Amino acid sequence: MKILELYSGIGGMHFSFKESGLEGEVIASVDINQTANLVYGHNFKDTLLLNRNIQSLTFEYINSLEVDTILMSPPCQPFTRNGLQRDVNDARTISFMHIINILQELNIRNILMENVKGFESSDMRDLFIGKLKECNFQYQEFLLSPTQFGIPNTRCRYYCLAKKQPAKLCFECGPLMTHHPTKTAETPYVLSEIVDNGNVERYLLSDTDLLKRAIALDICFKTCTRSCCFTKSYGRYVTGTGSVYTDKTKQELDYVYRSLDSLKGDREGYLSCIRQLRLRFFTPKEVCRLMSFPDTFEFPSTVTDKQKYMLLGNSINVRVVSELIKLLNDPS
Repeated sequence: MKILELYSGIGGMHFSFKESGLEGEVIASVDINQTANLVYGHNFKDTLLLNRNIQSLTFEYINSLEVDTILMSPPCQPFTRNGLQRDVNDARTISFMHIINILQELNIRNILMENVKGFESSDMRDLFIGKLKECNFQYQEFLLSPTQFGIPNTRCRYYCLAKKQPAKLCFECGPLMTHHPTKTAETPYVLSEIVDNGNVERYLLSDTDLLKRAIALDICFKTCTRSCCFTKSYGRYVTGTGSVYTDKTKQELDYVYRSLDSLKGDREGYLSCIRQLRLRFFTPKEVCRLMSFPDTFEFPSTVTDKQKYMLLGNSINVRVVSELIKLLNDPS
């Protein structure tokens, strides 16, 4: 496989390809986010990294790269449940629309596209699938979560695999799939396996958050086999952006929350009680592990925690995409 990685971000697709063990190379990657490109270049020093708008890429230039595969994760904001859902009317779809419009002219044989759950019912999806049909691609759409692959993190995403005919995908295609067609679902491991044993003091929740948000938190503990999806706002907001963590047991957690009921109105007593749990954000390293990035992945020292969370929130789960790349390349 000779790969063009579009919307390359911090290199999630590149790491997925490496994890797949398949022969080939990422010939070039493209992204306009300078911080993401700093991280990408730090981890993949030998890959041609283009800091430019994707809509500036002509079909002649892409063909000159002699690539046969596109891996891409276009902006999801036009389709996310928390956004305005402006779909094709959102300016952030322009670059993806450009790729759709020039697809007929590209010497591309394989495509993997990832996006947010909700894309499957969008007008943009209809345009994308329509172009795949027009260009004689066989395709299959999926809604998959890392929990199905043994990872304790819920991050349901839309995926589409497409292969230029007469080549075919290695499984029977059909309506939207919610499972991997050739693998049995795995039981997720416990969170204690990814916990960072370093200094986590700066990730502790503030007293203000504990007082205002304690009841609304999604709390995970050592033996949990689940956690909620991490968004780009994780670390700045404590609700609706991802789970928080305690190293206490489920029994200790339940005991503290039962005790809180009798402490309403007693600010100091309430804080003293809930502080026992040492509730904290998952560290960026832990989020990396839950998103299946290898431990060899590094952020440059100049990247802040806020930037790390934002970049991770916009990235993909490496393990899930790796399994899909294998499907895409399987000739059987």
